Amino acid sequence: MLNASSGSIGKRQKILKINKVDLQLPLFVPDGTFGVVRSLDAEDLVACGVQAVMMNTYHLMQKPGSSTIQSLGGLHAYSGWKGILFTDSGGFQAYSLIRQNSKFGSMSADGIRFHSQSSERKYLLTPEKCIRLQFSFDSNLFFCLDDCTHVDDPQSEQELSVKRTVEWASRCKKEYNRILEQKEIPSQVRPLLFGIVQGGNSRELRKRCADALLEIGFDGYGYGGWPLDNQGNLVEEMLGFTRELIPTQFPLHALGIGHPNNVVKCYQLGYDLFDSAMPTRDARHGRIYRFTGNTQSFSEHDWWEYLYITDQRHIKSRQPISVDCTCHTCQNYSLAYLNHLNKLKDGLYLRLATIHNLHFMNQVCEKMKHITSGNGYAAG
Repeated sequence: MLNASSGSIGKRQKILKINKVDLQLPLFVPDGTFGVVRSLDAEDLVACGVQAVMMNTYHLMQKPGSSTIQSLGGLHAYSGWKGILFTDSGGFQAYSLIRQNSKFGSMSADGIRFHSQSSERKYLLTPEKCIRLQFSFDSNLFFCLDDCTHVDDPQSEQELSVKRTVEWASRCKKEYNRILEQKEIPSQVRPLLFGIVQGGNSRELRKRCADALLEIGFDGYGYGGWPLDNQGNLVEEMLGFTRELIPTQFPLHALGIGHPNNVVKCYQLGYDLFDSAMPTRDARHGRIYRFTGNTQSFSEHDWWEYLYITDQRHIKSRQPISVDCTCHTCQNYSLAYLNHLNKLKDGLYLRLATIHNLHFMNQVCEKMKHITSGNGYAAG
């Protein structure tokens, strides 16, 4: 559950306790979709300051398969990651795949029917199966199955999404409670269960969804739906409104938020958990993050920048990515060497660049603990 330490108005430091482990908030959670944060092992993640990893139920049920993971002792044993493990439900994949192209499957009141991208197999992911899979994966924090939409989808789609999301959340909670009782899992080591608030760009639907989820009762909640508009801008108004709907004793997870500017903005709106594949993907594609300005308030737009490793000016540079950075990469390797590795397409470049970007995101979270929230949100 969530505990808050005392502090001045507008500043907050909180702890999310999971399985006897205290997660320091705010927290960026890198995506290890298929059971791996690309190019890094568990020791690398720990060295970067990573406290938790997000893996994906939908993808893992296909590759390597739920029976394989279960037979090998769950995702912790399988991947070697000993830290806290979050598992997303697969609801976002309904948006990113099925809503974009019906050949990938369909949705109904029962759940989500996926057509495998690599075989002729079909998978029915029901709320009950979603929970059973997350238990079998030995996850520490589950997300309920939801019907994810884009903020600009038609009102009729948003209404159906909220209806399904609430019904599926209720079924998830019932199955979760049934398994807890069946397995006699002590409360202090039980996995946490988060509901996801849908509703698109409609305040009325967001409130309807949030109220229904609060009545069901969860350990925390997530902002659901694509968080950007058609112009690629963060939907700040709806993110802020959704935070207002959820009592402050509950943590709120900004699902899919990973751009540094958006992480800071969501923190200022009252969010404390973030996950995305963006920082690791950017690293692999030569986009490396670097602080440039004043991060005391994050008020300036140029407090960080992209460094493009393919830039010719790095060929003979003895400098690290950042002279102030304490990550393994900056302490040991020059830009010239990283540029060379990238040209060779050597796997070591992927590892070193990813280490730096994840360390950067961890430093952003550390710096955010000392900024003042514009809306005066304080834990308590």
